[in-house]
Amino acid sequence: MLHETDNIEFKCQLTDDIEKTVVAFLNASGGELRVGVNRDGTFCGLDDYDNTSLALVDRIKNNILPFTLGLFSVKPKIGDNGSKYLEVKIASGSEKPYYIKRYGMSPKGCYIRISTQNSPMSQEMIDNLYSRRSMHTLHKVISPRQNLTFSQLKIYYGELGYNIDSENFLHNLDFYTEDGKFNYVAYLMADSNAVSVKVVQYRGTDKIEIRSKYECGNCSLIKAAYAVMDKLELYNETAVEITYPKRIETPLVDKVALREVVLNSLIHNDYIRGAFPVVEFYSDRVEVTSSGGLPLGQTREDFFKGKSLPRNREIMRIFSNMDLSEQLGSGMKRILQTYSKDDFEISDFFVTAKFKYNAHALKLLKGDRNITATSLQYHCNITAKLPHLNKNQKRIIELIDCDRSIRREVIAMKLDVSVRTVDNNIKQLKEKGLLERIGEDNGGQWLLKSDWKREE
Repeated sequence: MLHETDNIEFKCQLTDDIEKTVVAFLNASGGELRVGVNRDGTFCGLDDYDNTSLALVDRIKNNILPFTLGLFSVKPKIGDNGSKYLEVKIASGSEKPYYIKRYGMSPKGCYIRISTQNSPMSQEMIDNLYSRRSMHTLHKVISPRQNLTFSQLKIYYGELGYNIDSENFLHNLDFYTEDGKFNYVAYLMADSNAVSVKVVQYRGTDKIEIRSKYECGNCSLIKAAYAVMDKLELYNETAVEITYPKRIETPLVDKVALREVVLNSLIHNDYIRGAFPVVEFYSDRVEVTSSGGLPLGQTREDFFKGKSLPRNREIMRIFSNMDLSEQLGSGMKRILQTYSKDDFEISDFFVTAKFKYNAHALKLLKGDRNITATSLQYHCNITAKLPHLNKNQKRIIELIDCDRSIRREVIAMKLDVSVRTVDNNIKQLKEKGLLERIGEDNGGQWLLKSDWKREE
């Protein structure tokens, strides 16, 4: 049976002091509120489940300052006895002290979590926290450009069913300063800006020789994020082993961990300093670097425990809307399932994750560029029947046979040639009637001539 702790509190119903609990967690290291659970940990359930959820969200959004959007989530849950309750996860806020709006920034409005109690703050503690509060959060910094448009962002929100034509759409995203000008959040999400996320691939273990370099940016940060995700698919190669009766795929870097660490770098980067995230693929590892170090008030221990203290809560909220973020630090838990704390370097100004490549995948890929020992003889039999093909054309067939959805850019990278060279050879293969393509380059499939199939 669960018990209340310094970061877990139970409420049987939606009581008058809910705001006090939320404020206390915001001013401490975050926590979890469960509504529909007795103080002893047993489930009492909720009489009006849906309306309670709506009322709870409304109270947290409207009764607490500074604004809490992006700092909490409310999810429905079912208890052991089948009763319904609400799980409210609350992050540690970056603009402490948080307070109950009607009482202001006073001991009656400011609370902090101490053990299992929500204790009022002293005026001295309130003043100290306020003096340390960053006055340069993104929503307070004026955008360097004011003629901003948001067609890209509106497309993404429109696809999710949001009313992008509403007069309040941009206001709800917190895109304005107090005097009505576009802020830096709006600048980052605009169709055009000077923000660029670099994805670089080097030939060796150092930065001496660049193999390829992409600038994902000068557009909405959401669009840039999706572009970075595409590059991860391209550079994070997968070794394929064709063994009976199954096919085994092993990526160089765990895909879930890599995605999480890259998204974290995009969300928590200190953009005001003018530095942007960088993703670097070497011959033995990948490194992901964001600027700004840990947010004010977050310790190294908190970071690895997944206790969320978002530097850019507005960005986190938008990424969460796009299902690119869980908001509350669960990504770190997924990363640490595969990699360790020692794979991170944390300084006052940077956070860098260094993930070494999977040794088995690296060995297979280095050995024969994704053609494994178990399938090598089969590929040799295929290409032996096609003496009229050049070396690149034979390799293209071999790669396609390993992965029927392989992209042209990936083939070019594996052959160490240009995409144009790949296109020319693919064109010749099609003209010879040896290769067909069904669907677009993203999501389509290659078809090889049927008489090449393995003889059962």
